[in-house]
Amino acid sequence: MKFISTRGEAPALPFEGALMAALAPDGGLFMPEAWPRLEPGEIAELAGLDYADAAYRVMSPYLAGDPCLGDLEGVLEEAYDGFHHPAVAPLCQLGPNAFMLELFHGPTLAFKDLAMQVVSRFMNRALLRKGAHATVVGATSGDTGAAAIEAFRGLDAIDVFILHPKGRISDVQRRQMTTATEANVHNIALEGTFDDCQAIVKALFRDQALSGRLALTGVNSINFARILAQIPYYFTAAVSLGAPHRPVAFTVPTGNFGDIFAGYAARAMGLPVSRLVIATNLNDSLPRAFASGVFQPQGVIATSSPSMDIQLASNFERLLFELAGRDAARVRALMEELRANGAFRMSQGELGQLRDLFGAHSVSEQDTEMSIRWVFEETGMLVDPHTAVAIAASHQETDLGTTPMVVLSTAHPAKFPEAVKRATGRVPEQPERLSLRLGQDERCTSLPNDFAAVADFIVGRSRAAPAGAEVGA
Repeated sequence: MKFISTRGEAPALPFEGALMAALAPDGGLFMPEAWPRLEPGEIAELAGLDYADAAYRVMSPYLAGDPCLGDLEGVLEEAYDGFHHPAVAPLCQLGPNAFMLELFHGPTLAFKDLAMQVVSRFMNRALLRKGAHATVVGATSGDTGAAAIEAFRGLDAIDVFILHPKGRISDVQRRQMTTATEANVHNIALEGTFDDCQAIVKALFRDQALSGRLALTGVNSINFARILAQIPYYFTAAVSLGAPHRPVAFTVPTGNFGDIFAGYAARAMGLPVSRLVIATNLNDSLPRAFASGVFQPQGVIATSSPSMDIQLASNFERLLFELAGRDAARVRALMEELRANGAFRMSQGELGQLRDLFGAHSVSEQDTEMSIRWVFEETGMLVDPHTAVAIAASHQETDLGTTPMVVLSTAHPAKFPEAVKRATGRVPEQPERLSLRLGQDERCTSLPNDFAAVADFIVGRSRAAPAGAEVGA
């Protein structure tokens, strides 16, 4: 299988090429040239399998003919071996026809572990095959950075540089990143928002001379390998609830649109997904686009669910590519309009397709707190603010009939103790693997919101950069 750019002006690459490139050289995002399909019988056969075995069956069609296919079985076994639940991604019931998919049993207590543990192993094996070195650069609104650092720390062939918005993530999220002691890990606290961090990361990739010199690769959800590794849990959850013989709906707390796009991919592969509900906090560019047809990111608002404090959802470009009938020229025009005017308008056909499959709801800070309290009072369970946003959004979907609704729980409540205590009066118990990390010294560099400052910092520390190299040299 080949992977093509949403903007149509980059060469198609095999999976390993798209994995290591992360962002297409034309600025677009890689997509499979066609969606592989699983027949209903193949979906039904996922029932009862270990998570790694199910993931292998879902992911392997994308790796057909690629060297990474030979790595897949070992990668998955290693990736999920460190999870603290035998099911990896277990379901629990919230109420009648209402379920929660727990995606926080990995080493950093966030859903990002399910993909990051896979991507790091793919990259490391690919580099070892070639005797090469790479520089991983990523932006995080909280959880991606911790998951990336945990996955890549100590690897000989890879240096990791993670940008986070200074003062805009939780203390727990920050310390999960900044207490890593390995020499290949570099934390950057950027004086700006997550969207600023993401813009600098994209600019680094667009600078083809710099990108080539550093052998840059990315682990944000701009990398399709991240999306791919998230597709399996949609299948395992749906099969547990009766798929393929019964449709299932999902509500996803999302800021960058990557996690919910994995649900779209699962549907494109044949999973009977009747509804995908976009749940956001006050950073509501996606619900506003859903309502008006105009995608217009505004200023980022700090909330109690900081991993979703994002206005410019990068992965929405992948969905636009699908809504536009895979017309890359149309996507290029929309992205240029966004760059030039700060907004773009979808056609009526594109908007109609969007509304046919997706719902979208923005949840206030008050309703987030009330949602945490409601879950605790009804079930005795504590949930984090991101999960609470999704639960509140799911309650606005009232026309599902007997279709089960699965809310994705994307982080352990112990990562957000202040918000949970404020809502319930209870402090969530801190898992030992978290408490052991949070008492350590921090290593982090503060930098201004300036491309050159960040690029110079990376060039000066990446082992992939030639000695004495400078930005623009």
